[in-house]
Amino acid sequence: MSLDNANNYFSIDDILATQQRVPCKVEMPLYRLGYLDSSNEGEHLRPGTKIEMPYWMARALCGRRRNIVSVELPKSYKEGYREILTADPTVVDLHKLGPYFYRFGSELLKFEVPDTPDISKSLLQAFQGRIRKIMDSSQNAFHEDTTKLTEKLDETERILFKAGQCGLNDFQRWETRKTEKLTTSEMVRNHRKRKRGPEEA
Repeated sequence: MSLDNANNYFSIDDILATQQRVPCKVEMPLYRLGYLDSSNEGEHLRPGTKIEMPYWMARALCGRRRNIVSVELPKSYKEGYREILTADPTVVDLHKLGPYFYRFGSELLKFEVPDTPDISKSLLQAFQGRIRKIMDSSQNAFHEDTTKLTEKLDETERILFKAGQCGLNDFQRWETRKTEKLTTSEMVRNHRKRKRGPEEA
């Protein structure tokens, strides 16, 4: 899985992250889309109607060139939750706030909302404040049940936790000589033969 901010069409993680819902307000009539709002008895969506849309839909309807809907921040990214993350990010259950908390938060930065700089800063500080504890835990719980350790991590953090354990496993296998012996690759051997020339072969 890529950890950068570029969407991958074939990435299940990207698909799941962009399926998360965003609070929106309709800014112009949306004809024959009344079914999107379960409380709406009419055929159309009128301006001022508040609904929740999947991120990918809201992104298509809200941007510089079109303002069919306006977007509000999901509760988990509003100021109150950002303050909690700032106070002590290690105790927060990110998986409960959203299994793709960092990835979805990064996607929200594409909306031009006043809180964008604060959200970006909060995501970075939360990650920096949590990563050391996550990696320490991954190194010290190699032969233990890690369910409790990972249940509060978002999916990006779980991948890093698993990577830390894989790295420790590889190191221990190397340290105990359980890995295969290092050998010269076929490409290097062929290159050396060419350098020596036929008279030295």
